[in-house]
Amino acid sequence: MKAPKRLQTLIEEGLIDSVVRQLMSGKEAKVYVVRCGDDARCAKVYKDATERSFRQAVDYTENRKVKNTRQARAMAKGTRYGREAQEAAWQSAEVDALYRLAAAGVRVPRPYNFLDGVLLMELVADAHGDAAPRLNDVQFTPEEARVHHATLLVEVVRMLCAGVVHGDLSEFNILLAADGPVIIDLPQAVDAAGNNHAQRMLLRDVANLRGFFGRFAPELLLTEYGPEIWDLYERGLLQPEVALSGRFEAKRGTVDVGDVLRVIDDARAEEAARLMRLAQPS
Repeated sequence: MKAPKRLQTLIEEGLIDSVVRQLMSGKEAKVYVVRCGDDARCAKVYKDATERSFRQAVDYTENRKVKNTRQARAMAKGTRYGREAQEAAWQSAEVDALYRLAAAGVRVPRPYNFLDGVLLMELVADAHGDAAPRLNDVQFTPEEARVHHATLLVEVVRMLCAGVVHGDLSEFNILLAADGPVIIDLPQAVDAAGNNHAQRMLLRDVANLRGFFGRFAPELLLTEYGPEIWDLYERGLLQPEVALSGRFEAKRGTVDVGDVLRVIDDARAEEAARLMRLAQPS
């Protein structure tokens, strides 16, 4: 196919040889299959902020690092320069997270390069060498659901041990590769220690996994892995090889009504996003 304008620079720089086809168009980017020598890879072209349906909510961008105080002031004031800096930080967040998580052994696509708002990375493939499907497009037996759920819990733990919470993890941004699930779409990833909303996001990520795989293995709906994982993390006991039980008894105390309302709002927003994703063509 004819190379989109945003990919011309990568062709001119010799980073890719040709564009094979568009793989998908999501809420924040379009993804293309490209050729790099004998290899097939992915090129993720980020949409401009005005074209995205996903907004940079303050919960995600809290405490993100910027180059200097001038950028921080401009971003706070919402100037044109500030908006450009915020957009650059939003895009580089996924790049930084991918390199960080890949180094920690987390199952994410291997990043290769990032240039002019385009992320060049590994093409996650199925057993036939084709682009791997999203979990949402696959039916599982109860045993398969239990195995993949356990695999992904290990990845969530590894991510948290590396200091990262995905923040938007669900069946829509996990691919089923030939050797198991691979986590994708990380521009909203947050720093576990530096973001006050990290706990809520981690619990929501794990609850999303429970809800999805619980459709195939209903006993998973009774588990409490999220609170267990976060409790171990807070107490400094979380390790990548930790054995989880799926049981957790919350300490009794004063209920934070504001936090409960935020959880309800998150659930509503997640359901709205899920319906929007279902409406989008694959």
